[in-house]
Amino acid sequence: MLDVLTDHWSEFRSGWWVTVQIIAGSFGIAMVVGTFVAAFRIAPNKWLQRLGGLYVEVFRNVPLLVLLFISFAGLRRAGADVGPWESGIASLGLYTAAYVAEALRSGVFAVGKGQVEASLSLGFSQAQTLRRIVLPQAFRTVISPLGSLTIAMIKNSAIIGVSLLALPDLLKQARIVQSRTFETDEAFFWAAVGYLLLTGLVTLVIRNLERRFAIRR
Repeated sequence: MLDVLTDHWSEFRSGWWVTVQIIAGSFGIAMVVGTFVAAFRIAPNKWLQRLGGLYVEVFRNVPLLVLLFISFAGLRRAGADVGPWESGIASLGLYTAAYVAEALRSGVFAVGKGQVEASLSLGFSQAQTLRRIVLPQAFRTVISPLGSLTIAMIKNSAIIGVSLLALPDLLKQARIVQSRTFETDEAFFWAAVGYLLLTGLVTLVIRNLERRFAIRR
């Protein structure tokens, strides 16, 4: 078991680092896009609500693997110069953003209407109330759900390495090691350990954030 890890340490290490990069880029996209979509979902304008709802329904109900095919093979056939890194990170980020938007929307509804009315009565606009009063509390309310979504995103990232994008992430490197050594159990065991390290680190961070910032109700 240890021989597979020590003999192929460089492959596992590089694959783990690629996975970290994919997750970091996708997380940034998911948080930014998810926040905007959540703002659309709770906007007073009906068309913005419908636009946000359309985004959520499309990206939440289309499998990630299908999105990867569309964003890479489909766009390249249409003439777009899209690389595997851009396609993989964007697809995973936009896919996760739909779930982030719904989590934030639930957090917004947890904010008391009295606070919103008080903000409006003090002269704040709807946008200022959302940015300064509602969203900061919503983020604190949904720290735990966002942590669960991040863990799910880490596991979903494994699809990118085994799809047609073939990015050299942790699972892809494990498959390469397995094909060279025929040590199937050992290669994928260490891949599992790598993913457990990532999800464990995220769990620790989320628990620390919950202790410091979560709103107790």
